[in-house]
Amino acid sequence: MNTGLVETLQERFHELYGVTDNKVFFAPGRVNLIGEHTDYNGGHVFPCALSVGTYGMISPRNDDKIRMYSVNLPDSGVIDLSLQELCPRRTHKWSQYPEGVFWSLIQKGFSFAHGADLMFAGDVPAGSGLSSSASIEVLTCLMIREVYGFSTLGNVDLALTGQNAENEYCGMQCGIMDQFASAMGKAEHAIYLNTETLEYTLVPIHLGEYELLITNSNVKHSLVSSAYNDRRRECAEALSDLQKVPALAGTGHLCELTGEQFEKYQHAITDPVNRIRAKHAVYENERTIKAVQALQNDDLTAFGRLMNESHISLRDDYEVSCEEIDFLVAETLKMEGVAGSRITGGGFGGCTVSIVRKDQAQKIISAVGENYLNQFGKEAGFYRVMPEDGAHVIFI
Repeated sequence: MNTGLVETLQERFHELYGVTDNKVFFAPGRVNLIGEHTDYNGGHVFPCALSVGTYGMISPRNDDKIRMYSVNLPDSGVIDLSLQELCPRRTHKWSQYPEGVFWSLIQKGFSFAHGADLMFAGDVPAGSGLSSSASIEVLTCLMIREVYGFSTLGNVDLALTGQNAENEYCGMQCGIMDQFASAMGKAEHAIYLNTETLEYTLVPIHLGEYELLITNSNVKHSLVSSAYNDRRRECAEALSDLQKVPALAGTGHLCELTGEQFEKYQHAITDPVNRIRAKHAVYENERTIKAVQALQNDDLTAFGRLMNESHISLRDDYEVSCEEIDFLVAETLKMEGVAGSRITGGGFGGCTVSIVRKDQAQKIISAVGENYLNQFGKEAGFYRVMPEDGAHVIFI
C-alpha cells in the first residue's frame, strides 16, 4: 500500500467534502505477461494485478449530484454533474471513466436514489499501458457497490461493468482483460483467462531466482485516438473473410483457429494487412497456451522464448510497438540474466515486461536506463514487481 498517497487522499477528502472516513478502496493496475490483443479476438490472456493502482473514497450525498476529484490532477478541479447529465462521449477528461461506470449500471437497471462525492488518487503512470483507466473503472464500481448496497454485483460484474463503460461511454473498444485482472487478481498468481467464456485459472507464479521487471518508456499512448480501434476492425474484417470459407462458417472468433487452420485458409483474407493482423491473433493465442504450460512445468526458458516471439509478432505483424519500446526490449535481452522481454499493454508506447534474475536486476536497470537516456534523451521508469491482490477495501 502507498501509505503516503492514502494519507493525502484522506486529507484532501476531508478538506474538500468535509467528511472524515477511514475507509479507502483500492483497485490495481495490471501487467500482461503474454497474450496481447487476443482478448477481443476470443483468445487467452495471462495478466496479473500489480501493487500500483488507484485508491478512492466515496460518501453519499442528499441530492442527485456526482462530484469527482483527482488528487493527481488538482488543476482539473471538481467535476460536478447530475446523474441525468451522464451521456456517452460527454467528455474526454479523466472523469469519463467513473462517469461511464455510473452510466453503465443505470443501463443495466440499477437505480441511484442519490448522488455521491468521490475522490481518486493513483500511482499507476498514466498512459503507461498498465491499465490506469481499468483500475479507475473497477474501483468506481467497487465503491458504488459499497455505498449503494448493490450486493448482487460480484467481482466479475465489476470487470464487465468497467469494460462496458470503456466500450460504450468512452468509445474505446477494449477487451475484458484489463478490468478482469484488476477485479480478480490474487497475490503471487497470474490469471489464465479464456476471454470468450470467462473461465479462468489462478496460476501460481513461482519464479524462483527471477522476478518481473516492468520498464516504462514514458512514451504516453492514448488508445482511443490511436490505432487500437483500427486493429479491432481489421481483425473483424479478417474474421468475416474467413467465415466465407465453408469449413470455417461457424467460427465466432479468430482465436478459435489453430495455426494449422490459419495457414490452410489465410488466402481467404483478401486484405494483406488484415491477414497479418489475424496471423498475430491466432499465433499469440497459441503462444499463451504454451507459455502457461511452460510456467506450470517451471520452464522459464521456454516461457521467456515465447515472450520474445510475442514481441516480434506485436512489432512486425500487429504493428503496435514503437522505436523506444523496441530499443528497450533489445537492450534488455542483451543483458545477462534475462529470460524474456516484450511489450505489454495496448501498445503505441507504454511499458515492457521482462523476467530477470533478482541478482542481476539492478545491473539491468542501470545499464538499460543509461542507454535509453543516451539514445532518446528521456528517462525510463523501472518497477520490480510481483503479482498482488485485486480490488478490495482498506480499513486504516
